Amino acid sequence: MRPENLKMEGGLPPARPVIRQLDEAAINRIAAGEVVERPASAVKELVENALDAGARRIDIAQAAGGKVLVRVADDGCGMTAEDLPLALARHATSKIDGSDLLDIRTFGFRGEALPSLGAVGRLSITSRAPGAEAACITVEGGRMGPVRPAALTRGTVVELRDLFFATPARLRFLRSDRAEAQAIAETVRRLALAEPAVGFALRDVTEGGEGRVVFRVEPETGDPVAALHGRVACVLGEDFAGNALPIEAERDGFRLTGFAALPTYSRGAAVAQHVFVNGRPVRDRLLLGALRAAYADVLARDRHPAAVLFLDCDPHAVDVNVHPAKAEVRFRDPAAARGLVVSALRQALGAAGPRTASTLAAAALGAMRPEPLPAARIYQMDRASPSALRVAHVAQAPALAPGFAEAAPVAARPEAPPDPGDTARPLGAAVAQIHETYILAQTADGLVIVDAHAAHERLTYERLKRQMAGSGVAAQALLIPEIVELAETERALVLEAAAELARLGLTVEPFGGGAVAVRETPAILGPVDAARLLGDVIDELADRGEARGPAARIDAVLSRMACHGSVRAGRRMRAEEMNALLREMEATPHSGQCNHGRPTHVELKLADIERLFGRR
Repeated sequence: MRPENLKMEGGLPPARPVIRQLDEAAINRIAAGEVVERPASAVKELVENALDAGARRIDIAQAAGGKVLVRVADDGCGMTAEDLPLALARHATSKIDGSDLLDIRTFGFRGEALPSLGAVGRLSITSRAPGAEAACITVEGGRMGPVRPAALTRGTVVELRDLFFATPARLRFLRSDRAEAQAIAETVRRLALAEPAVGFALRDVTEGGEGRVVFRVEPETGDPVAALHGRVACVLGEDFAGNALPIEAERDGFRLTGFAALPTYSRGAAVAQHVFVNGRPVRDRLLLGALRAAYADVLARDRHPAAVLFLDCDPHAVDVNVHPAKAEVRFRDPAAARGLVVSALRQALGAAGPRTASTLAAAALGAMRPEPLPAARIYQMDRASPSALRVAHVAQAPALAPGFAEAAPVAARPEAPPDPGDTARPLGAAVAQIHETYILAQTADGLVIVDAHAAHERLTYERLKRQMAGSGVAAQALLIPEIVELAETERALVLEAAAELARLGLTVEPFGGGAVAVRETPAILGPVDAARLLGDVIDELADRGEARGPAARIDAVLSRMACHGSVRAGRRMRAEEMNALLREMEATPHSGQCNHGRPTHVELKLADIERLFGRR
């Protein structure tokens, strides 16, 4: 208590505050505030207990977003009648023996969940262990009842009613029933991803009875990779599974597995990022930052990658006891963990080559279909008779010039067919360029539409990066240096980075006053507008600042430069140029998207095109 809050009475010194020992009920309610934040927290704790008990099927039911009821039933090992009172004692657990707080191989280990739930709600536990009789125990607001016989075939059923009835002030901080129900569903989905071999079912029983099934997945079988892929398809959808790259890498005691989506299958928010450490779902800033860094070179800044990643290591190499909800972890070697995530993802994305998300084709076909218009009513009087149609056709036929007899139609000379060898390639053989911007290529089973500028921009960027990784970007001297007038802040920014820019092939020197002289530009860009190039570089330097590392800053500047050396819209390309562009795209990493994260091409299968014209 602060001194200013102690009142003086009759000039006497303030009374000394008394230190009291809180009773057990108050302690449990305070502790419950950390463990049970909302109904979804209760579901998380109970489902994790079921998983630790070896359950292979878990059924979850909730009513009113979990405020009225949360019930979790499992087929795990169960508990005996003697175990039940001990399970409700604080810091009593079967997960660890206390001798090594780092060797944690289970979801739970603190022994806080059940006592916390019993302190703030009406909790009942019914359980049966193999070879024992079923038993039940209840606790309301921290007051435990006796153990009673019960009827249960196997496993455990935990039922939590009237959450926070003992602490009604907490109810005011909960969101709507719908929002809390969505949070519960998201919690169950994340745990379902963590354990593909376990079946999950979530029901909404707000209206009573068996309720409505909100989410259900059956146990997956087969090898771990196939099981995870099947579970990913069920939880995140077939689109994610069809556009995800398998990830498998190992280094420095860490092993990374899972799936990461193609850059062109990005999301507008970070809602499809699921990271697990030793099987535990976490929202760790280090790992999520590494995921973002791995995609930094292939995604627009307002887009977010989608991934399901499992990072496994020795339990002694990671501390999972640093967050009340165990949502964050701390690594003994964080650089090694982050480095593995970044390098493994970048390698997988680079190996994907020109591949783009399959959902782009569906979006393109959807854009092609016009909005259906109501059919106009045709009355009988408006229908022309067959004889009237014949007369009209004859009247509309072009008249032949005098002296010319009607000749048989001459078949148009067919164009040379595309090379069968090229059509078998991933991006096919170029057959046309439309609007001096887009390349049409025929594949063995469809059509590819390529944005030539976007594709060449990525290719130029990758060439610049390869040169930079070698001996630096080759520069070409300008016959006449270009003088560029800049604001004082811009001039200072450029001159401060002059040495760095010189390694990128852009040589800039002071020229007196507020001007600088551009003496060399990257040779790979060819003739460029030096003033515009320098302006874009300045924008990038000012925008990025020092917030990112030197390598990311260099890549960002190179990306801006690449735009100036790319094929411009409006330039007519020859067939050999178009095919050369397609072949280079196939051989270049990350060529499925431009430097800004947009797709460089869209592939339409022949079946899709036929459906567009109603042929299927």
